[in-house]
Amino acid sequence: MSRLESWPEPIIRVQELSESGIQEIPDRFVKRPADRPCLLETEANIPLIDLENLNSCDESVRQETIKLISQACCDWGFFQVVNHGVSHELMAKTRGVWREFFHLPPEEKQKFANSPITYEGYGSRLGVEKGAKLDWCDYFFLHYLPEKLKDENKWPSLPISCREIISEYGQEVAKLCEKLLKILSLNLRLNEDYLHQIFGGNSEIGACLRVNFYPKCPQPDLTLGLSPHSDPGGLTLLLPDIDVSGLQVRRGDNWLTVKPVPNAFVVNIGDQIQVLSNAMYKSVEHRVIVNSAKERVSLAFFYNPGGDILIKPADELVTTDQSALYRPTTFNEYRALIRTKGPSGKSQVGSLKSPRHN
Repeated sequence: MSRLESWPEPIIRVQELSESGIQEIPDRFVKRPADRPCLLETEANIPLIDLENLNSCDESVRQETIKLISQACCDWGFFQVVNHGVSHELMAKTRGVWREFFHLPPEEKQKFANSPITYEGYGSRLGVEKGAKLDWCDYFFLHYLPEKLKDENKWPSLPISCREIISEYGQEVAKLCEKLLKILSLNLRLNEDYLHQIFGGNSEIGACLRVNFYPKCPQPDLTLGLSPHSDPGGLTLLLPDIDVSGLQVRRGDNWLTVKPVPNAFVVNIGDQIQVLSNAMYKSVEHRVIVNSAKERVSLAFFYNPGGDILIKPADELVTTDQSALYRPTTFNEYRALIRTKGPSGKSQVGSLKSPRHN
């Protein structure tokens, strides 16, 4: 599939729109009536899991914690974790330097402007479909792993401490992701290292970060910060803005607003683990609403299979009673489709269904 070298239309920086004092948002950001949010949605208490219990001397406590993670993956596709081993100070510092970055002068941020070739850098749109409706969000995207893709020269150079803090944060969150993959593997009755190895192991596994900046919006009932989608990769760890809610998770026909817990990560299953688990684990649709009174910053850390690795349901989970639900596809092939269309609900993982299950 060919890739555009540049965006199909001039980029609109959402933060500049917000700070210009407009009272009405441009039509490009106004969603269809059926896609607009209801800002009175109920807050959701998605499962909250204390990972410190995995270190308990009481085997029953450890097993109960592992069971809770399994239930959350099967039922919600989302859960929050506390006592996860990542320094609370590091979490706060990382969120803080990114907020500082987005409040730098426009010309400083523009030095890191991205293109649709890799999406690395400072951006304001996802997808390259001309004339598409846009989301009320600016972002910064960067790679951590594999090492061959990591290029700190493409990371913000200001604030001064930014690169050092971003690097440390990536190392610590990657360790947490590896720990969670082991638990998910065991819960699927697979070898403890199954998911880590199938993702490519230490040499090929992918890790990247998208920092989302949702400026104040004068008409939050007409638009979204991020359109409905499921995450295309393996596992996502979100560091939310503790001061303002924004993430909404689809639960049946309803959208539930996730209430952030201090010093917690929001964990969600991505499409690749739904495929590998043969749909035992659910990659659930979610979206982001915006706020007229407060800006919001969140950090989404994506832990993914290597791009050229063929992903399919684990052989151990395919039986005479349960055939393979999905056809084999590499992660690169899969996300090429998404990069063209942008966020598109759950239609993307449905496109991988084996012919007999369509």
